[in-house]
Amino acid sequence: MFIFAQMKQRILVTGGTGYIGSHTVVELQNAGYEVVIIDNLANSNADVVDNIEKVTGIRPIFEKLDCLDFQGLDNLFSKYTGIKAIIHFAASKAVGESVEKPLLYYRNNLVSLINLLELMPKHGVEGIVFSSSCTVYGQPDELPVTENAPTKKAESPYGNTKQINEEIVRDVVTSGAPINAILLRYFNPIGAHPSALLGELPNGVPQNLIPFLTQTAIGIREKLSVFGNDYNTPDGSCIRDYINVVDLAKAHVIAINRILEKKQKEQVEVFNIGTGRGLSVLELIHAFEESTGVKLNYQIVGRRAGDIEQVWANPDYANNELGWKAETSIEDTLRSAWNWQVKLRERGIQ
Repeated sequence: MFIFAQMKQRILVTGGTGYIGSHTVVELQNAGYEVVIIDNLANSNADVVDNIEKVTGIRPIFEKLDCLDFQGLDNLFSKYTGIKAIIHFAASKAVGESVEKPLLYYRNNLVSLINLLELMPKHGVEGIVFSSSCTVYGQPDELPVTENAPTKKAESPYGNTKQINEEIVRDVVTSGAPINAILLRYFNPIGAHPSALLGELPNGVPQNLIPFLTQTAIGIREKLSVFGNDYNTPDGSCIRDYINVVDLAKAHVIAINRILEKKQKEQVEVFNIGTGRGLSVLELIHAFEESTGVKLNYQIVGRRAGDIEQVWANPDYANNELGWKAETSIEDTLRSAWNWQVKLRERGIQ
């Protein structure tokens, strides 16, 4: 009697050596998927693939490829046949840079998605999970924000690319393309893998709060700036919904399962991926100090253009419909970010 091992389903992860992408690859492998990563390494490093292998014991397929390269993508789908679905992370993502270089952002973020959507039917790819953002809500009229809240005019070209990409996905599906899609609107991903082998390592000066915070705590940066303490919030600083990156990664696996198991209620679904808890910047700093025992050198400076005063998720729909929930405490998340920073120093990386 012959027993045939079931073939692992193959998933393409664009931007898979990046911060959220690498954590998602780990969770996909843990769930039994075979992963093909493509990344142009513009804001990440190829040694991330080694670290993924150290965490899971499985080396993902990796190809250095830019999603703007249509022919290269076409060849990739032909080389790795049977890709069932895509998780699309690859994008330029710095808000400030997008204001300075709007065309770079529109080209990178829009054309990469268009190329993938055009090639999916040709190669029999059933679905796509798109990495969207709570930036599509702007400053919401009501908090916590639900998926039914209206999208508002984006504060930056980066935010605008997320809105336009959501519209592109809807329009392509409406046109009759045989594609199912789930749009995940993230709130603020932070933290690192518990192994301290994967985490957030931006090139140059960090654009996000936590890497700047941990780099200040370890002495790489002199001082952390808190932009504004005169907002209409309890302590005057901006409020955000900070979600653990591993919890976020697990939401992508559930979304892929939902597409492949044909459990979607509509061809395009939208989910908020957040904790449902708003924390101010000052509360986050104090939580970091308390959970790590490390004091931070920070200063209050003027407001930063484009910053939203406060936003946090109502995650009930994702909790109930997907069976997904953010589980990691803010204290454990901040400790993981600090452990990652310490491990970087041990590896000689500043």
